[in-house]
Amino acid sequence: MFLKFKDEVSLILSSAVEKAGFETDDLALTESPHADLASSVGFKMAPKYKKSPKEISEKIYKNIAIQTDSYVARAEMAGPYINFFMSRTFLNETVLRILLDRENFGKLDNKGKIILEHTSANPDGPLHIGHIRNSVIGDTLARILKHAGYDVETQYYINDMGRQIAVVVWGLENFQFDSTKKKDHAIAEVYINANKSLVDEKEHSPQVDAIMKKYEAGDPEIEGKFKNAIDTCMEGIKESLSRMNIHHDKFIWESQFVRTGEVTRIMDRVKALDRCELKDGAIMVDLKDMGIQKSLVIQRSDGTSLYTTRDLSYHNWKASQCDRMIDILGADHKLISSQLKAVLRILGHKEPQIVIFEFVSLPEGSMSTRRGVFISADELIDEVEKAAFEVVDKKLPDKDAEFKKKVSAFVSIGAVRYDIIRISPEKATVFDWKEAVDFEKQGAPFIQYAHARACSIMKNAMDSYYGAFSDRNSPPFDPNVLLEAQEIALIKKLSVFERIIDDASRELKPNLLAIYARELADSFNQFYRFVPVLSAEPPEFRAARLALVDCSRIVLANALDKLGIIAPESM
Repeated sequence: MFLKFKDEVSLILSSAVEKAGFETDDLALTESPHADLASSVGFKMAPKYKKSPKEISEKIYKNIAIQTDSYVARAEMAGPYINFFMSRTFLNETVLRILLDRENFGKLDNKGKIILEHTSANPDGPLHIGHIRNSVIGDTLARILKHAGYDVETQYYINDMGRQIAVVVWGLENFQFDSTKKKDHAIAEVYINANKSLVDEKEHSPQVDAIMKKYEAGDPEIEGKFKNAIDTCMEGIKESLSRMNIHHDKFIWESQFVRTGEVTRIMDRVKALDRCELKDGAIMVDLKDMGIQKSLVIQRSDGTSLYTTRDLSYHNWKASQCDRMIDILGADHKLISSQLKAVLRILGHKEPQIVIFEFVSLPEGSMSTRRGVFISADELIDEVEKAAFEVVDKKLPDKDAEFKKKVSAFVSIGAVRYDIIRISPEKATVFDWKEAVDFEKQGAPFIQYAHARACSIMKNAMDSYYGAFSDRNSPPFDPNVLLEAQEIALIKKLSVFERIIDDASRELKPNLLAIYARELADSFNQFYRFVPVLSAEPPEFRAARLALVDCSRIVLANALDKLGIIAPESM
């Protein structure tokens, strides 16, 4: 709804600019604490027309014409700014549109297929919190992009040809696999033991090198061992992702691009470039003219391909399957991703959009699968769930243990996802699970509790409200009676949901939705705190306020769903 209001403001303002004798491509419209939309167009045009911003704005303001029943109630001058305000028509239609569209409220009509790759952790052990930030950003973005109208396919790119997996395969031949442990944890134990042995007894390294060469050459026996090792680890990784409410559409193995000859073909094309050079037997691509000082190695001295070479093939393949590619990558991939994009550009191929995220850490310190010093995602979630149970136990002492366990489970997952996504990807963060599960803090439990409260209100009014709502096209309430400041503020906040989806999908910033969900929960709580609902008199006030509660429940549920967080009916 907000985007329609903004469109109307744009048309009204564009017409006024033209009538005033000016031209501009930028109306400089922004949301403002002083208005629903404000324009600083006078500042934009002042240098061109050699007039003061206020003088320009006054001329434009005099030419503003607003039609009856417009979504725009009025425009006002405030110094050099022109402020616009929502009309009663807009507020009423927002309430009705939410009740009619339900879970589809805020859906946009963008077109095109997007392949979004995220997580893609090496299958040599369990996910840790660094991987989880990748997963949560990727999954949340996919949900937002789908609501924005795009056809989104999520992919997990399995690095099955790297040295790490060869070490795992060698380790499984030389160390005991503990079948009593979760499979990805058992694989990690083998990997850690193998690495220790390879460091202590360097004569084993040629054996690992031989395994890598055999796998790249397509040795059937070695292929079977790699598949077994990777499938075993991925089973555990998928369990952890599922627990986080994260699922991938496809799992793509990098070896497929070697087997089909795609790697050889793209290497031949890169080698034919006049920017290739030989150094110590390895083939490198000079990218200095692209602003990248470090050359990209595309082939080792022994003739084997590298991850980067296979990644070029993967992106070339992806480009043929979609309209846009989006990769979620850690900050340690800044250089390699820029090299990848540069080579694709040189070859004339489509480039991916890269979302780089900084690392999330815990008070316990750094995490490394190689050294075996890390906290897995499973351990993290277990700890958060314990902390959540303690909070729930104190807040709901009269509830049975099963209910408390159920609530602590969805609160813990919501807490982890929300605390990760609320921070802009490019900012580093420290995850504190005690704060994340605090119901008093404005995090996931705060938003979930607002939704549960709305559900509780609606449940108490079920007979009188839902029974009368059998005909959704003729709701038995008058939205015109929603006149309290908290009511109007809540309707306006509800209307913004589609704008948030639009912004987050265009800017690839899922944190915008997390911030909005918190603000919406706060706006709903302020409304409920100051405006009586179930006890409201006369009946028409009660009916309209119940409709507003239902609108809040719907949009809170939509926002939580896009964040991958459960919207509970009680807690």
